[in-house]
Amino acid sequence: MIAALAAAVVAVVRLRARRGIATAMQRATYDVLHTAALAAEPLRGGLTPASAGKAARHLRALVGAVGLAVDDGEHCLAFDGRGSHHREQFTAAAQRALTTHRSVVLAPADLPCDRVDCVVRGAVVAPLSGPDGRATAALVAVADAQPAPGLVQATGEAARWAGSQIALAELDSSRERLARAEVRALRAQISPHFIYNALTAIASFVRTDPERARELILEFAEFTRYSFRAHGDFTTLAEELRSIDRYLTIERARFGDRLQVRLQIAPEVLPVGLPFLCLQPLVENAVRHGLSRKPGVGMVSIEARDAGAECHITVEDDGVGMDPAVFAPGLAENDDGQHVGLTNVDERLRSVFGDRFGLVVETAPGAGTKVSMRVPKFHPGVRA
Repeated sequence: MIAALAAAVVAVVRLRARRGIATAMQRATYDVLHTAALAAEPLRGGLTPASAGKAARHLRALVGAVGLAVDDGEHCLAFDGRGSHHREQFTAAAQRALTTHRSVVLAPADLPCDRVDCVVRGAVVAPLSGPDGRATAALVAVADAQPAPGLVQATGEAARWAGSQIALAELDSSRERLARAEVRALRAQISPHFIYNALTAIASFVRTDPERARELILEFAEFTRYSFRAHGDFTTLAEELRSIDRYLTIERARFGDRLQVRLQIAPEVLPVGLPFLCLQPLVENAVRHGLSRKPGVGMVSIEARDAGAECHITVEDDGVGMDPAVFAPGLAENDDGQHVGLTNVDERLRSVFGDRFGLVVETAPGAGTKVSMRVPKFHPGVRA
């Protein structure tokens, strides 16, 4: 919706820049779209007194009222223009509108006032309903005359539009919560089997090589400290690779010379920000499901290339491969949790960067597996 508004604004601005071409209707369209865009920005951050205060002035301009309030039925979150001394009456009317899910029109008799300079002669109160019909606040448009049908319609449409912006903000927030939940779930999924294997490998060196056992314990401690850190949804490629190195050190203790690793990392992409734990599961999947089932020596290759505005990362193994059909939508995962890491990482990449940035998996039985991802070098909200 915001993109469409921006495109329309740009088109009208271009028309206005060409003298004599923009008509009065086009100028009016530009003014409305521009004002709506200004109101949308704070509303997309969620409904709070601060965001309501920033949006109220623009919403008042949209409906053409002498005053405008955003009220949650208990408190006036924000007020712009004239008539603020009627706040209590507006709050009561907002509570009524939210209870009945219908607009309320206040006549002069509903707004008694003993102030001689009061211009308030009526108001229209409309619930800010989202697409699901649920509303947690109302828009109050103040009139200096008996509310006309035009004001009633304009206030209702503005309230529906503002409600949809708030609903989108809630959707964005729920997607962020889902992404955080998936990170927690991913930690729970990768931890049990790795902890068991790591401790088993370390135990095998306690008697024969105590010094190496000590080093492995320290590597294991650092790996788990990073994996279970309590802050930050994002990390840098450098930090993720450091954790992967610890993981592979422990796995090499397990597999010995059977596990070979090749790294090819461009220094320019080391500071690139990416979702926390989005690369390590790919390496674990390559070792656990690709190489552990392959007889003889296996190779895991990790490459990160500088690609202009993006960083291109691949994790490849020459293991047993898999049937591409396992990635078909709606297909249940294997009982042993195989490929759960790939699905989780793909969903989190799309949630953060958009659908164009999911995983690309190339595989076939007996042909190994290559998993590729593209990560923007800079993306709003991604801070390691």
